Amino acid sequence: MEVNEPYEEVTPCWYVIQCKGGESFRAAEHLTNQGYDVFHPVLNAKRKRQGKLTTVTEPLFPYYLFIRLDQTVSNWRPIRSTRGVLRLLTFGNTPVAVPDALVETLRAQPHHQEGIHSYFCAGEKVTITDGPFKDLEAVFKRCKGEERAIVLLNVLQRPQSIELSVDSLKKREG
Repeated sequence: MEVNEPYEEVTPCWYVIQCKGGESFRAAEHLTNQGYDVFHPVLNAKRKRQGKLTTVTEPLFPYYLFIRLDQTVSNWRPIRSTRGVLRLLTFGNTPVAVPDALVETLRAQPHHQEGIHSYFCAGEKVTITDGPFKDLEAVFKRCKGEERAIVLLNVLQRPQSIELSVDSLKKREG
C-alpha cells in the first residue's frame, strides 16, 4: 500500500527588488521583457523644468519595484543580472515576501495627480516672472485648477488676491 503525502500547492508571491539609482524604469522594462510579472507603482507630479511647469512620471517608491515569483517554478537566476537591478530584498538568505493585499491596494489606486501644490506651498514667497507684475514678490495662496494660482500681492499697502498663470511664478530664492 502506497501512502501519498498531501500535495501542498505553492502560490506565487510578491517580492521587492531594489534597483540601482534612477534605474527602476529600466529594471521594470527589462524584467517585463524577460517574462516576469512586475509592478512598478508610479505617480504623476508637476515639476518646474527650465522655468516651465511640466508633468513628469516618477516612481512611487524610488529604487524599488515588486516582482511576482513562485518559489519552485520561477527562474530566479536572471533577476540579479538584469540591467537596473541591484538585488532582491532578503532577510539573511530568504527573500522577503510582500502581502498580496498591499500590492493589490497599490494597484487599485489611480495614478495620483499631485498638481501644482506639490511645487508651491501655501504661504510660500514667490516671484512673478511674467506680465505687468513681473519681478514683484508675492505670497502663494492656493492653486485654482491645474494652470492657475491665487497669490497675495501687496498693492497700495494692502494684500490683494491676484489670479495668475502658474507658469509665471517661481520660488523666491534666498
